[in-house]
Amino acid sequence: MYDYDLLVVGSANADLVIGVERRPAAGETVLGSDLAVHPGGKGGNQAVAAARLGARTALLARVGDDDYGRLLLDSQRAAGVDTVGVLVGGAPTGVALITVDPSGDNSIVVSPGANGRLAPGDVRAAASLFHASRVVSTQLEIPLETVVEVVRSLAPDSRFVLNPSPPRPLPQEVLTACDPLIVNEHEAKVILGDSLVGERPEDWARVLLAKGPRSVVVTLGAEGALVASAAGGVVRVPSVKVDAVDTTGAGDAFTAALAWRLGTGESLADAAAYAARVGAAAVTKAGAQESYPTAAEAEDLGAGAL
Repeated sequence: MYDYDLLVVGSANADLVIGVERRPAAGETVLGSDLAVHPGGKGGNQAVAAARLGARTALLARVGDDDYGRLLLDSQRAAGVDTVGVLVGGAPTGVALITVDPSGDNSIVVSPGANGRLAPGDVRAAASLFHASRVVSTQLEIPLETVVEVVRSLAPDSRFVLNPSPPRPLPQEVLTACDPLIVNEHEAKVILGDSLVGERPEDWARVLLAKGPRSVVVTLGAEGALVASAAGGVVRVPSVKVDAVDTTGAGDAFTAALAWRLGTGESLADAAAYAARVGAAAVTKAGAQESYPTAAEAEDLGAGAL
């Protein structure tokens, strides 16, 4: 019996968001809206998204002993996330500087802060959390050597989900553990590098799968996603059409929902279809964690699309 449906190991940032009429070009200054501060970070976002859907969720992360760190802890606890694994101190809380244009598209610069101090030793010290978790999810806003230690710390029957963002080449040990590796179009191209073949996401998914992951998901924004595995081939998953307000954190909501549903025994295609509804619901509201739907809201959106 697992104590947690999902353990998220990753970043926790304060998102500093400014709305702009258009994102600035190099050397250009543009005026924006008043500054809004939201709890964020890919790890924190995934944990809140999963908990709001009803998953028993724990977070292993590091924040600073400052106002932003307290904001992040309050948000996690309010969503029902177990924060026993959140370490405090050692560096200021990570910060993400985000500009959002009228279409909802965003540009993000991250100052890792305390996230960069989440070390392999912190993972080893949290062994009990790993053995209590059905699925473990992480990202690359923490040191790569820490992600490697996550893979080495997995319980024998647990499932590992990775969103390699921001993207970088991955060691074979990490690639082989992924089930699935979840990438958007940009991340797919970076990880494929010289192996990039063609312009079709289906081709990218097949080549990524050949690199070692047990399964692959390529997210395609408003076009939905596609899933790939050796047993099931490549399958397209449609999106739900919505009016986007802010895409910040939508990919994190997708990943959290997918990881949770895989842990319940759903197929990769069915879990991705559910995750697409959750991601679509998230873009209809401003902010990241504040925008994440409950399970009932996600189901309502799916019913409305039929």
